[in-house]
Amino acid sequence: MLRLLRKRLGVRMRSALAAGIVVVLASVFAGAILLVVARGILLDNVNSAASDRTAQVTAALTAQNSAALDVALRSSKAGRSLVQVVTTDGRVVGASTTIADLPAMSKLRPAVGRRLQETRNLPVGEGEPWRVVATGVATADGKRIVLVAESMDAVTDSTEAILTALLLGLPVLAVVVGVATFFFVGRTLRPVEAMRVQAATITATNLHARLPLPEADDEISALATTMNTMLDRIEASAAVQRRFVADASHELRSPLTTIRANADLLAGTDRSPSVQRIQAESARMSRLVEDLLLLARVDDGQIAVRREDVDLDDLVFAERERIGVEHPRLRIEGGVSPVRVTGDRDQLTRVLRNLVDNTVRHARDRVTVSLATRDGQGEIVVGNDGPPIPRADRERIFDRFVRLDDSRSRDGGGAGLGLAIARDIITTHLGTLTVDDLADGAAMRIRIPASPQ
Repeated sequence: MLRLLRKRLGVRMRSALAAGIVVVLASVFAGAILLVVARGILLDNVNSAASDRTAQVTAALTAQNSAALDVALRSSKAGRSLVQVVTTDGRVVGASTTIADLPAMSKLRPAVGRRLQETRNLPVGEGEPWRVVATGVATADGKRIVLVAESMDAVTDSTEAILTALLLGLPVLAVVVGVATFFFVGRTLRPVEAMRVQAATITATNLHARLPLPEADDEISALATTMNTMLDRIEASAAVQRRFVADASHELRSPLTTIRANADLLAGTDRSPSVQRIQAESARMSRLVEDLLLLARVDDGQIAVRREDVDLDDLVFAERERIGVEHPRLRIEGGVSPVRVTGDRDQLTRVLRNLVDNTVRHARDRVTVSLATRDGQGEIVVGNDGPPIPRADRERIFDRFVRLDDSRSRDGGGAGLGLAIARDIITTHLGTLTVDDLADGAAMRIRIPASPQ
């Protein structure tokens, strides 16, 4: 349950609940101490009053002063203190007016000079308990027992008042503290939320962005500074990597061009398998270098997108025709509607060609290349009847150098850059490139805002 609460509740709510629980526990602990201390003080007062009254009656009995005894036996004005003088056999020989007709208040019979006490209810008052103190006294008439009863109504009322205050005040106090904690923790976490929002916008294309620093010089500010320092290191590392890829690709372009030219010349006179393999591998290497250069430009934000009207149906028809010429065994399906968008024709052609080549490579008997307009967007679907793309890999395939082919042979496909390049280009056109959720076959869907007709 605690683990589930930690997952479902945010920091603010957990802090508020924790503060409320701590306040309740602390209040219960403090209330218990207050109750014990207050009750002890009140009981001491009751015992002190009983001792003082016993001393008065004992002095009057010992001195055989009947007038003083009458004064000592009088009930208090509030009726909260009662006195009886009884014999050892329980016969009442003197009592306060309030209990003059009642039998002995207690059966306690201590020895002379000794004192016993008990708490019991008496048939007087409002049903509250009484503290009865019994003291043995030696008189001229023999041994007497002085019984003094002090009402514990004040002790009971005080105890009930403290308990009532705890029961009624604790929920209110817990709610107030919880709400206050929720509010103040929310204010404290505002810089964290601002950092989170900014961090969510930082991608490989804007590594120069930094998290906002709070005005207060506290732990949150230290966290933001540490995160910005980490972003500095990541940006520097990414810049070094991009420069390396761009420089290496530029350096490789010239010798590869020479190799391809010589391979083409050699293939004109020698059609041996070795020459054909050299020609194919040099062409593959040239495509890889071009892809790396394009990715380097995308990472640096240097890819230029021409803004011109592009008829997507022309591009789709051209690719369908190319499939029919290069792969006559495949059946081509899907309708084509006229759709015009604003973008770069060459880059959109490259995207469509990458998707079609990838689809044809895994098709069995048919491919789908369709175009339609939906919700103000041009929608291109490129699919096949080959094996479906596992759900766990439907985002991973757009990462660089990722291939789902079991074989890593050179004849099994490209270097794993085509889909990454395609998504980057579509993103620059304010569109999306996704994989359809299919149980049989595979399909990729491009959505680009359509131009007003």
